[in-house]
Amino acid sequence: MGRTTGDRLDGLAVVAGVIRLSSGLSFLVAPDAANRLWGDAEDSGPTASLLLRSMGYRDALIGGLLLASAVRRSPNTPWWFLASAGADAADLAGGLANHYRMSRDQQLRGLGGAAVGIAVGVLGATRSWTRSR
Repeated sequence: MGRTTGDRLDGLAVVAGVIRLSSGLSFLVAPDAANRLWGDAEDSGPTASLLLRSMGYRDALIGGLLLASAVRRSPNTPWWFLASAGADAADLAGGLANHYRMSRDQQLRGLGGAAVGIAVGVLGATRSWTRSR
């Protein structure tokens, strides 16, 4: 269940893990600033700040576990890629339900970022499974 001789480090898992971990930490440390980075021009209220922090915990956890899985060359790496894709799918579903309330910039950054995240997650899981066989 652990690493096997000759396994190479999964660079995509490392990069995706670092990006998701960093994004999550930014939402934990400075939720309003991170929210502005994703296209929201206004300060969020207390409810939005709570939700942004919750998203930060989620992303930091998934990103950290994806990164750790890649570094350990774990056979669980594809599953963490799928967890990452699932988180982005949830974000995309929520964004699509509210796209009419979002500015064009928010739609491009938020919905586009979620779509890219889903693609990276599915591609990463597929690559990880293929590499392990």
